[in-house]
Amino acid sequence: MELLRKSRYLQLAFNGDSSEVARLLPRIPRDPRIIIEAGTPYIKREGERAIQTVRSLWGGYVVADIKTMDGAAEEVAEAADAGANGATVLGSAPTETLDLFIKSCTDSGMDAFIDMIGVEDPLRVLMRLRKPPRVIVLHRGRDEESSRDKVIKYAHIKRVRSKFDVLVSAAGGIDLRQAQSASFNGANIVTVNIVKPDDPFEGISSDERIEKLAVDFLAGID
Repeated sequence: MELLRKSRYLQLAFNGDSSEVARLLPRIPRDPRIIIEAGTPYIKREGERAIQTVRSLWGGYVVADIKTMDGAAEEVAEAADAGANGATVLGSAPTETLDLFIKSCTDSGMDAFIDMIGVEDPLRVLMRLRKPPRVIVLHRGRDEESSRDKVIKYAHIKRVRSKFDVLVSAAGGIDLRQAQSASFNGANIVTVNIVKPDDPFEGISSDERIEKLAVDFLAGID
């Protein structure tokens, strides 16, 4: 499955458990512009089974948010074996890890996503690499959502694209209005968390009509 530069994608991130995925995922429209993410907390909780569960219920594109920091080849192999189409590595990882992660993804037929959470200048990270990834993720972390001065810096999109042919994903505390802003500023992918009703984080609540909201988000970023 190929991510196209001219398309706009909605990435829905599941961070709970397999029972939540089994309950909600079948309700999401089978649209090629929807990507399903097995989120980091979910993978930490259930391991490869998390990715396998998403794969078994979703015939489209699946991202494993493994946030590799070391051991790139082994972690890519595990994500690929579990059925992922793409996987994430942290932009703050050593350059050797980033290069090996990208190569391992290419060899496995997967897309490499570099998550730039905590990275001040994504372009400097990319300039050190042998080969660029398929996607970079401009990411405001969960713990940063409550800080007003912590925002997704869309100015990086033009800077990065002036040098590299990559897709850009925007993630972190995104609601419908912010999704529209991300798309307007050039993001190819907008990542929205599936959150519990009592969570303090932004996203789509698991008790809402997730199928309707998914359609609303797609319309907003189109």
